[in-house]
Amino acid sequence: MAAVMSMEDIRTEATRLNIDLSSVDWASVRLPPGEDCGIISDDDDLHEEDSLEFDAGFGNIIIVDNLPVVPREKFEKLEGVVRKIYSQIGVIKENGLWMPVDEDTGKTRGYCFIEYNTPQENLQRWLTDEKGRDQFVIRAGSDTEVLWNDARQVKADPVYKRPFWTESFVQWSPLGTYLATVHRQGAAVWGGASTFNRLMRYAHPQVKLIDFSPGEKYLVTYSSHEPSNPRDTHRVVLNIFDVRTGKVMRDFKGSADEFAIGGTGGFSGVSWPVFKWGGGKEDKYFARMGKNVISVYDTETFGLIDKKSIKVDNVMDFSWSPTDPIFALFVPELGGGNQPARVSLFQIPSKVELRQKNLFSVSDCKMYWQSNGEYLAVKVDRYTKTKKSTYTGFELFRIKERDIPIEVFELDNKNDKVISFAWEPKGHRFAVIHGDNPRPDVSFYSVKGGKVLKLTTLKQKQANALFWSPSGRFIILAGLKGFNGQLEFYNVDELETMATAEHFMATDIEWDPTGRYVATSVTSVHEMENGFNIWSFNGKLLYRILKDHFFQFLWRPRPPSFLSPEKEEEIFKNLKKYSKKYDVQDQDISVLLSEQDREKRKQLKDDWERWVNEWKRYHEQEKMDRQMLRDGEASDVEEEYEAKEVEVEELLDVSEEIIQDA
Repeated sequence: MAAVMSMEDIRTEATRLNIDLSSVDWASVRLPPGEDCGIISDDDDLHEEDSLEFDAGFGNIIIVDNLPVVPREKFEKLEGVVRKIYSQIGVIKENGLWMPVDEDTGKTRGYCFIEYNTPQENLQRWLTDEKGRDQFVIRAGSDTEVLWNDARQVKADPVYKRPFWTESFVQWSPLGTYLATVHRQGAAVWGGASTFNRLMRYAHPQVKLIDFSPGEKYLVTYSSHEPSNPRDTHRVVLNIFDVRTGKVMRDFKGSADEFAIGGTGGFSGVSWPVFKWGGGKEDKYFARMGKNVISVYDTETFGLIDKKSIKVDNVMDFSWSPTDPIFALFVPELGGGNQPARVSLFQIPSKVELRQKNLFSVSDCKMYWQSNGEYLAVKVDRYTKTKKSTYTGFELFRIKERDIPIEVFELDNKNDKVISFAWEPKGHRFAVIHGDNPRPDVSFYSVKGGKVLKLTTLKQKQANALFWSPSGRFIILAGLKGFNGQLEFYNVDELETMATAEHFMATDIEWDPTGRYVATSVTSVHEMENGFNIWSFNGKLLYRILKDHFFQFLWRPRPPSFLSPEKEEEIFKNLKKYSKKYDVQDQDISVLLSEQDREKRKQLKDDWERWVNEWKRYHEQEKMDRQMLRDGEASDVEEEYEAKEVEVEELLDVSEEIIQDA
């Protein structure tokens, strides 16, 4: 358990101990050499541009209680564990961890003090929201704004808004700790819950793209510079920064041609991200593909593993497992088919090839990892014997099983074009949109039990994209672009449609990290209807916000749960027991919303009556004017007027036609 001791706490403790703080001779207090307790001196402030403001107190110190009581030989191990856990909150000062020792026993006392660089660095405080809400960031016009999704109150609750916060785009770090902004002179990261403070800058002039490592330890920045000689190619600069210290750990420079291997997607033909991170959240390895090589680096030295790249002739693509230091690579056919294509799995750092599968008559190949790294699906497009057309099949690698068995399977109609493929997060199912018709089919499969089993096929759907809930079970079959924003909310457990809806011209769809809500948005690629909708997981529209010149909507990611899969399963099975507390809260909110609704209707009624009375008063004031217009007649009674009907003939058109005699 961690607690923060504020100045108010200190005053309370002093009162309890009968200590008069006003009588303390502060001038006699001497700090250790080089220690400033986080207070910037006037001289330092001159050299620190736009520094964070420090509190003159103990707001940057926390007390960690309930630690194990260990003997001296285990001090270092315990301190290492504590540092690993609590460095996730912020940067711990040098010599900022103090673990008191019992002089009699020589053992720790079961608690410690940790001092951070700044009081603002409780970067996970947003996760402790009492309502269990999630945050998101939007960019519209020149403004960037962070908001709570207050779905119970069917509204977005503003948190922090800033004009010109970024010069191009914003990006959350993978675990939601930081919000990155991009500027002409480099990038910056910000942190907070109710307000956002800049935590670090990363100098990189003309930066165009950024990418975090999965564990948020490193930030890769990219820029492309036009050559002075038009005959030369663009020059590329890549920097890898330590996120917390801002130190450049490694830089890479060269022509765009050196970084353009393997397709496009960035600037000047460079595929982005240039470096792909492996080894899960530990951020141990990163790699890039070059001509006939895969170059793998470790983050201990930021040099090549074994000081050399892995040689793979004609390698076309590679992809890391999301959880393990294993990557898959694809090599196309060579020599007119004499040398088959292949998919290989390599273990890092040993560089041992774990598995290889040769593939024949291959036109194209795409690799899809399941989020837990349990499965790798390889979609293989093959030529027919005549080479005039192609058909599609799948190779399924079961990564966690002994010897990595591979299963081959095809759609019912192998000639169907595969439009989209998506694994269920943390699950054993996947979905495929397939077919050549204007309305394709959607099929669901399970790979549990050692073989691929088709669950169902939904015929003729207006869908071209798949969006699984991050918690699995639910999926949105989306029709974007040509389908104009068709949405079908589908329950894969029950194999039934929960709702169908439309967000006209929707360009983007994104689930919140809990899988409870989903956002659909129309960005500025369209001139009209810019803004976003928030839906429940089962397709109920909760609220809609329109914003002119709308550019971005991004949910703030959450770090992985500390609960074990078994505990999560137990909670899911006993959800009714755990949900009682929230049912009461929902009922209270429902009553509040009903009262607010009644109050709103009453306000509208009062406004209407006020408007009517105002016009009656105005009508009475102009009575004399109306009497003059009626030549002295004073009556406003309708029955005293005579109504006359007047017929008016109007010539609409004239045409002339010559009729010849028979």
